[in-house]
This record gives sequence, structure tokens and C-alpha cells, in this order.
Amino acid sequence: MKNLPGITLILLLHAIALPAQTDNSWLATEFDDICQAKFPADGPGGTVLVAKGDQILYHKAFGLDDVENKKPLQPGMVFRIGSVTKQFTAIAILQLVEKGKIGLQDDITKFIPDYPTQGKTITIEQLLNHTSGIKSYTSMAEWTPEVWKKDFTPAALVDFFKNQPMDFDPGTQYSYSNSGYVLLGYIVEKVSGQTYAEYLKKNVFKRAGLTNTFYETQKRPIPNWAEGYQRGTSGYEPAMPLSMTQPYAAGSLASTVEDLFRWTRAVHSGKMVAAGLLKKAHTPNILPDGINSHYGFGWIMGNIFGSPTIEHDGGINGFLSSLIYLPKEKITVAILANCDCNPPGETAAKLAALAAGHPLVLEEMDVPASKLAEYEGIYENGIKQRRIITVENGILTSNRVGGLKTQLNPIGKDKFRIKDALINVTFLRDEKSGQVTAVSLNTRSETDDRWVKTSADIPEPPKEVRLNEAQLDRLVGEYVMAPTFSITVSREGMQLYGQGTGQPRFEMYPNSDLKFFLKVVDAKIEFFPDADGTIGKMVLFQNGQELPGKRK
Repeated sequence: MKNLPGITLILLLHAIALPAQTDNSWLATEFDDICQAKFPADGPGGTVLVAKGDQILYHKAFGLDDVENKKPLQPGMVFRIGSVTKQFTAIAILQLVEKGKIGLQDDITKFIPDYPTQGKTITIEQLLNHTSGIKSYTSMAEWTPEVWKKDFTPAALVDFFKNQPMDFDPGTQYSYSNSGYVLLGYIVEKVSGQTYAEYLKKNVFKRAGLTNTFYETQKRPIPNWAEGYQRGTSGYEPAMPLSMTQPYAAGSLASTVEDLFRWTRAVHSGKMVAAGLLKKAHTPNILPDGINSHYGFGWIMGNIFGSPTIEHDGGINGFLSSLIYLPKEKITVAILANCDCNPPGETAAKLAALAAGHPLVLEEMDVPASKLAEYEGIYENGIKQRRIITVENGILTSNRVGGLKTQLNPIGKDKFRIKDALINVTFLRDEKSGQVTAVSLNTRSETDDRWVKTSADIPEPPKEVRLNEAQLDRLVGEYVMAPTFSITVSREGMQLYGQGTGQPRFEMYPNSDLKFFLKVVDAKIEFFPDADGTIGKMVLFQNGQELPGKRK
């Protein structure tokens, strides 16, 4: 295990380099409650920073850096930031655009002449906003845990995916592609004559005043790096190995919450690129069919209770990250976590909401079940997705077909808030008849996600049957769905449970000896015996998709 720097030194560095925290004790108490619930004291945790403008409102660390030796995380520790790297890559490209060395509409073959574009024109802008159609190498079957350990040069990494079939014609659809950002990093090298790491250090990190942000190599430059973990079948374990040459310009940076705060201030104060280019980077791309991708150049555009956000999350072996900025309120929230099992995005959004003055808990109204029944029905959006809203045990619930079932808590006339989520729900009525005609969701991505009530009947819930211990035990085991994802089936008493890699376990309810349904989410699981009668496979049916898993 690594040696940690002295706490005194860390605090001294913070005192010199960061603005003073303001006295917001009442807000800090709310933040403490949220963060302590998110990060248990006896497991991997995270570092958290909340600021308004240049003033830090909250700055703490939670949980353990070294689980085995019970060493706590400290503010100032360095974490991998995963895909938050993409905004740094985008700024590097835009700096070169500003200098006239790259055009957003340039064909990528101008810089990589031998790249096989399969007869298509692929532009720099399409790489930036994930509309290139280039397959993400991280979704390729060939990208296995054994491959993860190999070191790649940028050219070799491009060779790894460049001959894959295109997912779609460039510019016609949106699909998140790590390959696109690998190409952008490679183009930075081609145009600047420097390595990607050198370019960022001289032109991005230095300009933004970052002192603890690095392109990760085999040799880490400072001692206070957080250890990364994953959740295994017997508890927390070190993250699976990954050569950091592979995430490259899509995800190989490491940083601190303090530097991410400095970075956000530098970007939004105009230090990094011209205002016009930054505005373009923070403008979501609208696809030809009119659908909003919510993605600009390295940033996602969303909202929290009507406050616009500019944000991105990151995930990489052993680490997760979230960086949110509210431009209207000038709120910055950065969270870095050292387990890839505990996504911090929702927590970051809750902290941002509180800092912006949006209460998380509203006084609930008492609405009788007979009144709630007016909202029941099947609702449909503009792309024919369906949402089922029903009353169960006096509680209004909602789930998109194939999605998670959520509880709607009444907060006003025809107004609800989804329990434990930053989503407000408003039912709309016909002015003359007073009948409910639609529902509008104010979500993290949409301020008016509208669903129209249909005349379709709500389907009957599946009927549960009783199985004996032998019938349940034959299904217990681990089912491998992908190289890095399995579902483990276990039994406690007469209840069968499933648990996906890095996810909480869920209850499984039988409607035959081999078929099960879930209540927490709209999904079904079916088991299939081999020729000898032993169970060899399961299939997860969810949202119109079938995901098979072979028993290990």
C-alpha cells in the first residue's frame, strides 16, 4: 500500500491554494446527512466539494482510502476521473480550432489520412458530440479483461477499433463513443507535435492553474493517490487492472475535487477558450429527427428543478466521478469516489439542488386512494415509449415499460415528486371535462417530458406461485452475461435473489419453476436447463431486449 502524505501538509496546501470556506453551517448539516448516507464509514468513500462562485461552501472526505488497513480518505487525494476527461480533450481541440489549426467541419482524414471512413465523411464536430457512428471500442467483444492489461500506443489503440463496422451514418444518430475521443486525442498529437499528455500539461492544466491533475501513467507522480475498489461476491476488492494507455483521451486523467473546482472556474471565466467556442461546446446537439441529444462537446446539458446544468460523470476501473455546474447560480459540485460500485451523480445533483436553494423535501399532501385512481393509466410519449401509472396499497406508482418502478408523493394539486429523486411530476387535465389527459415530468434532462394518456388497459400483474427448496436451489449460481458483468442468484429461506455485478440485490418472484418476474423493475428472468436437466443458462428480458447469461 502507498504511504499517505501528512494531514498537516494537505491542509496547508488547501489553505494556500483555495478560497476560504464561508459559514454555511445549516447547509453543511444537510450536506453531511446526504454524504454520510452515500459513503459508509467502513468502506470505500469519496471526496466532496460544493462551491458558489469562488467561495467554497462544503469540502470533506468520507470513507476509506485503504479498506484493509482502515486508512481514511483525505481531502486533496487524487482519483481517476474517467470520462470527465472528455471536457479536457474538448478544450484542447477548441484551443487548436481557435488557433486555426483545426476546423470543426474538417474531415478526420485530414489529420489521419489512413483512417478507413468506409466511404463516409466524419467530422471533428461529430467526434466531439458522439454522432460519428464510430463504434466505441469499450463495447467490442474483443475488449476483454485480458486485453485491458496491455499497453497501447495511440496509433495501436486506433488500429484496435478502426476496422469495426459503423454503427450508423455520421450525423444521423447519437451514440456515446469512447473511440471518438481517442481519435480526438490522437489528432491533438498530430496537430500540436506533442503527446496528448504534454499538450494538456502545457496548454490546459497550467492555464487553468491545476496543480494536482495528471495524465495517469504506470508511475504515479505524487503519493496521495486513492486506492480503487470494486464490489466482489465477498465484499470490497481491488479494482481489476487496466492499462491507463487505453482510456487515453477518453478517460485517463486523474485529479482532485479541488482542481476540478479550479478547472470549472477557469472554463466559465473565459480563461480556456473564446466565449463563442465555449458556448458551442455547451449547446446540446439536436439530431435530424428533432431529438435533443443533450450532449455538446465533452459536456452534458441538463437541469435540476429548472436550473440549467452543465455536467459530466465518469466511470473507470475502481473509480466514479461527477462534476456539475449550474451557470445561473454559479454552483460547482465535484465528487470523486474510489469504488466503481457507488455512482455519485445523483448525490452530486442533490447537493447542487440544495446549494441553489431547491428544497429536496416538500410537505406531502394526504390524497385518498379514490382520488389517486384518476391518474391511473398507460401514458405514451412522442417516440411511442409507454409509462404505466397505478395505485398500489394507497400509493401512486410509475414505471416506464422496462424501467424502475417509482413512488409518486403528492406535493400539490395534480403535482407529485418522485420519491428519492430530483423529478417533479405534473398531471394535466382537459379544461372542460376535468379528465386527466397527460403527465409532464421535470427530469434531470427535460423540463417538460410529456406523456399522453392512452385508452389502453393496464395489464394484470403476474401471478406468483410457490416453489420448494429443491426447485429454488437448482437455480442458485453465477450467470455470466458479459466479460465484466454477471448476475449471481442466491436463496435466503424461500426467497430467491439476484445481484448484478456492482449492483444491489433484488428479489425474484416465481410464476413457474423456471420463470420469474421482478417488482423493483419491469423485467423477467427465465432459466433454461441443459440436456442433462441441470440449469445452464438464464435470460434477462427487459425493455424489449434479451440478455443471455451462461452459468459459471
